[in-house]
Amino acid sequence: MSEEKTHIVPYKTQIVVLIVLLILTALSVAVTQLEFGSYNTLVAMLLAGAKSVLVLAFFMHLKYEKKLFPVMVAAVMVIFLLVLFVTFFDYSYR
Repeated sequence: MSEEKTHIVPYKTQIVVLIVLLILTALSVAVTQLEFGSYNTLVAMLLAGAKSVLVLAFFMHLKYEKKLFPVMVAAVMVIFLLVLFVTFFDYSYR
């Protein structure tokens, strides 16, 4: 257990990430008032994806882990995106 390395994230970094998350959330709410046609879902998903990357990297400390963990999370995200793509592709041809 003594081999574990801990890291301390400064408050400034966490406050900056919080502010960026709040801005992205406000942007998500503002986007609902705009009409992008068939791209509404795409814009919402891109904003949600950006927020999830920030949460994973900073609040769940993936940025500071060994390289295997981010690779595994990226693999899960790719599989998830493929499932979403197939779902929306199927939905668009019904």
